[in-house]
Amino acid sequence: MYYYSTVDNIVMTHSALYEKEGFDVVDVHFERPNKNGFDFLDLTLPGEIVNRSFGFSEDEILRLKKYAKNNSSLIWDFSQKGGGENA
Repeated sequence: MYYYSTVDNIVMTHSALYEKEGFDVVDVHFERPNKNGFDFLDLTLPGEIVNRSFGFSEDEILRLKKYAKNNSSLIWDFSQKGGGENA
């Protein structure tokens, strides 16, 4: 996973671009520390499809999906080039 950002103590990372069922996709992971470990949200672009989540409220999930969607063009570009440091 490649680092993308930290906002409000939530770290976002993403995978490299890969093919799944004939389509190009990118996995996005959000996490934040809690007193017992981490809250997390895993989703797939395009479509902001939630795969797994723990500890985030429904409102937070909607906000994080919107953040991923609003940044999807940069994430997509970085995922093809090996992360933001290499873009």
